[in-house]
Amino acid sequence: MSVLQTTPLNAFHRQHGGRMVDFAGWDMPVQYKSILDEHKAVRQRVGLFDVSHMGEADVKGPEALKFLQHLVTNDCSKLFPGRILYTVMCYPHGGVVDDLLVYMRGENDYLLCINAGNIAKDIAWMQKQAKGFNCTVVDRSPDYAQLAIQGPRGAELVQSLTPTNLAEVKYYHFTEGEVAGVKCIISRTGYTGEDGFELYCASGDGAKLAEAVVVAGAAFGLELTGLGARDSLRLEAGFPLYGHEITDAITPITAGLGWVVKFDKGPFIGSDVLKAEKEKGSAKKIVFFKTGDRRIVRAGSTVLNAAGVEVGQVVSGTLSPIINEAIGSALVDAAAAKEQLAVDIRGTKLNLQLVKPPFVPLKKN
Repeated sequence: MSVLQTTPLNAFHRQHGGRMVDFAGWDMPVQYKSILDEHKAVRQRVGLFDVSHMGEADVKGPEALKFLQHLVTNDCSKLFPGRILYTVMCYPHGGVVDDLLVYMRGENDYLLCINAGNIAKDIAWMQKQAKGFNCTVVDRSPDYAQLAIQGPRGAELVQSLTPTNLAEVKYYHFTEGEVAGVKCIISRTGYTGEDGFELYCASGDGAKLAEAVVVAGAAFGLELTGLGARDSLRLEAGFPLYGHEITDAITPITAGLGWVVKFDKGPFIGSDVLKAEKEKGSAKKIVFFKTGDRRIVRAGSTVLNAAGVEVGQVVSGTLSPIINEAIGSALVDAAAAKEQLAVDIRGTKLNLQLVKPPFVPLKKN
């Protein structure tokens, strides 16, 4: 058995009653008290997540921008210091290596945030692709702890701990400053659909920062929040998760992420395949659905058309605590997305009502 990796907050989770599970090789809290209560706290007040398992990489050098334009689908030339870009990087066949955030700190100086389960694969891929460019890709993942404070009162909570004027930090922007006396990258981003911040700090300061957020958070109704609520929140918001809505076999066009694929910036890895797919139309399509029923539709469930013919497969499924019904996403034949679709749950046929996410009203950041 391989030893699970731990974040700098591992002891913190155990002290606060986190129920620990193996998540992509990491020992992480799936919940503290109740996934339902934690989910509602983030929608109504504020929650604190440990996302220190996420990976980070520095991309620096005279050709850092040129390299990133080759590596990812979105247009990094639009970035300026303090700005963040959501994008994906693809294989030559168009499948997704990973989705990621690109932070521009300065000229030819970028920080990338990548998914926890993909760190080794992503770093190896990026370093291989960087050959021939005058820049370096350095894995910084062990150096950072990362906390996410999310919810309608998230900005108030973080503001109570920092002299930095957070009103000046717009959505998908960041700054650097101190939070509870800890030096942080203060990033107005998140994976819940709510307003809030993600704080990157030195790994050795992570537990100290988390404890300070907990103490200050009591006045704001803060709940410690685990991976269970993180998944139900992101699915309610309609955000993709690598290994589900995007994979090495699911392109960003198929996944409905065409808005992060910028062909006019010039060639990038996979651009020819993706352009052909966009022009011809995707054979398959990611769709989001609800059922009107509380029974969860599990990933892997077969999707059927009105004639009972298999036309796809569910890739994510959960119960939405806000609308109190099962929601999910599925990869289906593009033509079938216009038909009535259904799943079979232990002998009961449930019709799928296709929905354009988010499933719940979200506050504009």
